[in-house]
Amino acid sequence: MEAIRIENVRKVFGGTVTALDGLDLEIGAGELFFLLGGSGCGKTTLLRCIAGLETPTDGKIFFGETDVTALAPHKREAAMVFQSYALWPHLTVGQNIAFGLEERKVPKAEIKRRVAEALEMVRLGGYGDRSIDQMSGGQQQRVSLARALVVKPRCLLLDEPLSNLDAQLRVEMRREIRRIVKENGLTGIYVTHDQEEALAMADRMAVLSGGKIAQVGTPEEIYRTPVNSYVAGFIGETNLIEGEVMEMHDGFCFVKTDGAALIGKITVPGWQAKAGDAATVSIRPEAWRLHKSGGENEISGKITARSYLGQRIEYLVETPIGRQQVVEMNPRAIHETGDEVVLHASHGDVVVFGK
Repeated sequence: MEAIRIENVRKVFGGTVTALDGLDLEIGAGELFFLLGGSGCGKTTLLRCIAGLETPTDGKIFFGETDVTALAPHKREAAMVFQSYALWPHLTVGQNIAFGLEERKVPKAEIKRRVAEALEMVRLGGYGDRSIDQMSGGQQQRVSLARALVVKPRCLLLDEPLSNLDAQLRVEMRREIRRIVKENGLTGIYVTHDQEEALAMADRMAVLSGGKIAQVGTPEEIYRTPVNSYVAGFIGETNLIEGEVMEMHDGFCFVKTDGAALIGKITVPGWQAKAGDAATVSIRPEAWRLHKSGGENEISGKITARSYLGQRIEYLVETPIGRQQVVEMNPRAIHETGDEVVLHASHGDVVVFGK
C-alpha cells in the first residue's frame, strides 16, 4: 500500500501536443482513486506516466517517498490491468497468472502457491488448468486481475478494465474490483469515462479537462458541488441555466435569468462575484420537484415528453428558463404530456458558479 504523489507533471508529445499541463495530485495509501474525463483529457496519459509506460516531459512522480519518475515499469512494482485482457491464448489460466513470477525467477513451489492464492482472491479457485478460450469475458477479466495481483504490487492501475463487458457483468465486476483492492490493502488508480462506474466505486476522483485537473473530491462532492459547468455536465445529467449575479449572501448567490430569479449555493472556493457578473446555475433533474405552488426557485412549465422507467419517471418540461429535465423517483402520481406543472428546487440542491 503506497501513497502516490504527482508534482507539476507535464507531458508533451511531438513538441506541440500538451497532454498533461502541470498536474499536481495526491492519492492516499489504500484509496481506490478514479481519473475521469472526456476523450483526449489526459487521463490515460497520466496513468501511463504513473505506470512508467510514458516519461513526463517535466515534473515528478512519487510512490511513498520514492521518486519513481525515471524508474523502469518493472521496478515500480505497479501492476496494470488493460481494457484488452492481454492474455496468452496458448497458455492455461494458471500459466497466464504465473508468467510474471516466472520472469522474476520465483521458485516453482512458490509460484504454485501464489497462483492458487491469486485464483482464490478473484474467486476462480480450481480454474488453473482451464484454457483461456473456455473462460467467459468476466472470467477472463478476473484472470487478468489475478495476474496483476500475484506479483504483490505496491499499487494496481486499471485502464477502463470493464468496457468490454456487458452491463450485468460490469455491475458484478465493479463490486469484485473494489473488494479485491480493499481486501488486499492496495492503492488503486482507475481510468474510466463511465460516470456511474466512478460514482459507484471510487473513494475519491479527479475530473480532467484539457490536460488539467478540473476538480478533485469524493463522488458525493463532485456530484453535489461541481465547481464549473464542465464537471456538472460530465458527472451525471444536469440542467444548465445562464444568468447574471444579483447578489451574494452567506454562501448563496441570487441569479437573474431571462425567465426567473434563482438562488443556489456557491461551490467555487473564493469566488467573489459582483452584481451583473455572468453566472451559470446547475440543477440536477432529480432536484426539481413537481408541485402546485409555494416553493423556492419556482417556475411554471408544460410537460412536452415523458418516459416511464419503473422506479422513476423522466419528464421534459418547457419553461421560461428553457427546457428542463426532471426525474421523479417512485412517483405517487404520473403526469401526462401536455400537463401544466410547477417546478421548484431547494436552494441547497442548486449550484451557482461563474460562467
